[in-house]
Amino acid sequence: MSTVPADEVFTVLDVGGTTLRVGAYDPRSGVLSRVRRVPVDGIQRTPDVPVPILQRWVVEQIVREVAVHTGGRPPRALGVAFAGPITAAGLVLAAPTVWGRRGDPLPLGELLTERTGAPTVVVNDLTAAAWRYAATEPGDFCLLTVSSGIGNKVFRGGEVLVDADGHGGELGHWVCDRSPDAPLCDCGGRGHLGAIASGRGVLAATRRAAQDDGAAFRGSRLAALCGGRVEHIDNRAIARAVRAGDPFATEVLRGTLAPLAQAVAAVFASIGVCRYVLMGGFALAVGEPYRRMLVAELRRLGCFGLGPDQIDAMVSLGVADDDHGLIGAGRLLAARTPVPSSQGAS
Repeated sequence: MSTVPADEVFTVLDVGGTTLRVGAYDPRSGVLSRVRRVPVDGIQRTPDVPVPILQRWVVEQIVREVAVHTGGRPPRALGVAFAGPITAAGLVLAAPTVWGRRGDPLPLGELLTERTGAPTVVVNDLTAAAWRYAATEPGDFCLLTVSSGIGNKVFRGGEVLVDADGHGGELGHWVCDRSPDAPLCDCGGRGHLGAIASGRGVLAATRRAAQDDGAAFRGSRLAALCGGRVEHIDNRAIARAVRAGDPFATEVLRGTLAPLAQAVAAVFASIGVCRYVLMGGFALAVGEPYRRMLVAELRRLGCFGLGPDQIDAMVSLGVADDDHGLIGAGRLLAARTPVPSSQGAS
């Protein structure tokens, strides 16, 4: 087994709300290797720390992990998939799942170039992931992630549809519940889709349902998985219960999928994208039952001009791994970074 010289690979990172991933991407073969995962030094670990301090900690963690990954050598190029809206210049405008409330914009691309000595490209994590699926999807598509938050990106005409200021693909912050006691989003707003239909939203809804209807919960498969304790309910147990056909967990999940289906139907009606790829830790943990329930909601709502079979074909599951941002960042770097002539192309 041959190894690729360190100066011929890109260093790629995916910084999410809970996990930082770093790996090596070979632009010639498209192979991702040496992936390392660590908890992010963000709001999930230290929720009471001010935003500017969390921003500094996250930057320092990225620099530190890059140095560990490369043995202290400057990377050939650095690609970062980051959870939040990003401008074309690599300015992070917000990162609710990483450091909570908005805070000041962070020039992450500029900071990492200065600190690592490598040319750096920073893009939204879903923008990066869309570049992964662009290699396998035959036409236009919308990538939809359901994990600690919700986001989307549309890939059309060979590009991700976002403007230079990073606007676009933030369905998770669509306000779908205007009630005064609507669930609170990580960004500080209420009633956002991400607060209702994300993994965190489903978890909160399931715990509320278990407290409100203790008899139904105690008779459920979910209760057996959690020892009958509401506080022990987690997303892994919810996914297992839904996959096992548990009526209690399934009905709670179905209720959270209604606004998500409305969002998908709106994207379809507005721009006519007919392919939706589901990814994200929670959606992929539930798997095919999640896809089927979303399709059922879309059929109930209707997609103008499409029949039931066409609606079913609209939605597919992504690859069941967490390498989307890493591979996508590598492919994007490969598209933007010239390969030295001495390396050639294989």
